[in-house]
Amino acid sequence: MKIRLFTLTVLVIMATSCASRKDIAYFQDRPLSDGYIDSAPEQLIYKPDDILTINVSAADPIAAQPFNLSIVSESDDLINASGRTRMQTYLIDYNGNIEFPVLGTLHIAGITRIALTAMLKEKISEYAKDPIVNVRLVNFTITVIGEVSRPGTFTIQDERISLPEALGLANDLTIFGKRKNVLLIREVDGKKKFAKIDLTSVNTVSSPLYYLQQNDVIIVEQNNARIRSANYNQNNAVLISAIGTLTTIVAVFLIK
Repeated sequence: MKIRLFTLTVLVIMATSCASRKDIAYFQDRPLSDGYIDSAPEQLIYKPDDILTINVSAADPIAAQPFNLSIVSESDDLINASGRTRMQTYLIDYNGNIEFPVLGTLHIAGITRIALTAMLKEKISEYAKDPIVNVRLVNFTITVIGEVSRPGTFTIQDERISLPEALGLANDLTIFGKRKNVLLIREVDGKKKFAKIDLTSVNTVSSPLYYLQQNDVIIVEQNNARIRSANYNQNNAVLISAIGTLTTIVAVFLIK
């Protein structure tokens, strides 16, 4: 009788301490049929809200100068300049345009760095001989959340990062992360798209989703072991011990 009573008590405590998947997992409902990522560009494509630096140089610096934004000084206070400088940036607006010196409004959303560089070279060649154009995306970020060791948003220095590299920035999945059910959220043509990735499959390496795009979000779902323990009360061990002692005392009196 004592063993039965104790076992029943423990089971009741464990049952009331467990969370369910619906309490833990992100974005559980299935997206609409057109919400899945069915392809991915081989190169990074510029989008609205991207921030770029564009530097133009040429054999004749004076000819190239009008095509560069002025260099601004950064100041640690409002009075004395710190001596540091930075290049001004171009923000791609909602319509996919930037305002470029001399050339005016340029539509650059939807094209790659190589295509933008070639376009600028062609247009600037009318004013400066053999221009050199250097374009860089400065706000390439990816977000990794869920069952990883260090979730967060990370700024990428290059314009190319793979899924394993992104997970490496988050210090890898924990032992409780679902390797076969990693969710990728990406904005495509102004709409959020979704894809499920199986990290246990070698085919992931050849997947079009292997290389990430700017502002991608990676979500690692918790496995059942983590979900069951999510709401576990750390005081349960003490409570179970106390109930066990009480059960023993009651059983002794019942036997007498």
